[in-house]
Amino acid sequence: MQRLDSFMAAANAQYYATHDPFADFTTAPEISQVFGELMGAWAAVMWQVMGRPVPVILAEAGPGRGTLMADAMRVIGRTAPDFASALQLHLVETSPRLRAEQASRLSVAAFHDRIEDIPPGPMILLANEFIDALPIRQFVRRDRWMERFVDAGAFVEQPAEIALGDAPEGAVMEICDMAREIAAHIGARLAMHGGAALFIDYGPAQSGFGDSLQALRGTQKSAPLADAGASDLTAHVDFQSMAEAAKGAQAHGPIPQGVFLTRLGLFQRNGVLARTQPPAKAMAMIESVRRLAEPDQMGQLFKALALCAPGLATPPGFSE
Repeated sequence: MQRLDSFMAAANAQYYATHDPFADFTTAPEISQVFGELMGAWAAVMWQVMGRPVPVILAEAGPGRGTLMADAMRVIGRTAPDFASALQLHLVETSPRLRAEQASRLSVAAFHDRIEDIPPGPMILLANEFIDALPIRQFVRRDRWMERFVDAGAFVEQPAEIALGDAPEGAVMEICDMAREIAAHIGARLAMHGGAALFIDYGPAQSGFGDSLQALRGTQKSAPLADAGASDLTAHVDFQSMAEAAKGAQAHGPIPQGVFLTRLGLFQRNGVLARTQPPAKAMAMIESVRRLAEPDQMGQLFKALALCAPGLATPPGFSE
């Protein structure tokens, strides 16, 4: 019998080590190159807001195929050459097969297993769809709080050993200890060394109850406890909990992804690119950015949260 977070951690480690995740889902950088370009522009502006430190670490957690950072670096090299010269690229990735693909696109990157392993210094961190794959614990209210364990492919409930607040009967509470620990580490790091971190992921703006654990296999939803290691297990991100855990840093957001990307110039940049393409390709590009921004697609469920060193100006995209 395993606690749910231990089961999820082992299952996802096997999944990412043995599967191509992009056969099961598509992330924003793969939908449109503009997404990664805007992340690069955001990082370049934040470097200036930070006072242009040299050197500065540009890091990404969960880089996927390396698409986001490759698009970001292309824009940085073209529009912010001083930043390009100052930055040291670091990637947080545990999958050997994904590291190999990232290295083919980003040959100068240093790799780490954990965000905590990134060396000290001023840092700008990007993390798109990283937190949702971290292991969660689940608690169910049944007269008292019970914690979910996994045994032989089924849930088993045991009395919870931590104190939780009151809730309606049957309510489900999810806690991601690792997300809180990462946020706490980043908050302390930014307060000491300076910098900013940008998290884009899916989940509600405020903490609440609900069972969000899901599995994807072959682009289709599957049973989360079936075929461990063959499906991608994810859960909604508790942005409020992360912001509260990042003591020492200033939190901005979360705000809807569609609002954030639109403020950064998503549609304007895409329009410039689309005008150089044949009509069918241009229409496909327009539909791609609509997928990122429209409320009924990814624009509302996905959120952006920035953590910044104390005293820094509001980061791009977070002020009206």
